[in-house]
Formats: sequence, structure tokens, C-alpha cells
Amino acid sequence: METHSQSEQDQEKLYYPIGEVATIFGVNTSLIRFWEKEFEVLKPKKNKKGNRLFTREDMANLRLIYHLVKERGYTLDGAKKVLNGKREEVDKQVELRNALTGLRSFLVELKDQL
Repeated sequence: METHSQSEQDQEKLYYPIGEVATIFGVNTSLIRFWEKEFEVLKPKKNKKGNRLFTREDMANLRLIYHLVKERGYTLDGAKKVLNGKREEVDKQVELRNALTGLRSFLVELKDQL
């Protein structure tokens, strides 16, 4: 029987409910709703009940917004300008940061095993 890792399951997922999105980013759902109003790039789908369902593209945009606002300390206006102008550069910075974080975790785990 084949099992999927959490990251493989996440890659296969088409929609993320707002509660899950908030948990992934460690923020309140109210902040996600606020960012949705502030950033035009966030366009979650809504089901018949009106619940927000975020796509993979929304998740990628949320990662960038989170990185800029929470990790880099940008104002909302500053984050909007970056998303509109330097998007590729920010994408590369986030990818690099995630890769380095993963590498660090691996090295710490390896050190603990020695």
C-alpha cells in the first residue's frame, strides 16, 4: 500500500478552507479575510455556503504576503508595491529562505543522530 507524505497531499489539494489556511500560517482567520480585502491578488472561491476556498495560487500569494508583512516587516502599502513590481525577486527570496530553512532542519536532525 502506497502512502503519501503531508507535502505530497498538500500538492494534490486543489482548495484550502480558510481555517486550514490560518493554521498553516499561524494567524487568525480574521487576518486572512483582512488580507483578502487589501490584496487584489487574493481571490478565493466561495462555495454555496459562502465559505472561502483558497487555491494553490492564493496560497502562493499568501506565502509572499506573509513573508513581506510578518517576516520582513513591510507595511501593507509596501507589500502591495513589491507584489506589483518586484514579484520575481520576492519569489526567489522566499524560495531561498524556505530551502535554507529546510537545509538547516536537515542538518540539525543529522547532528542529533550523531
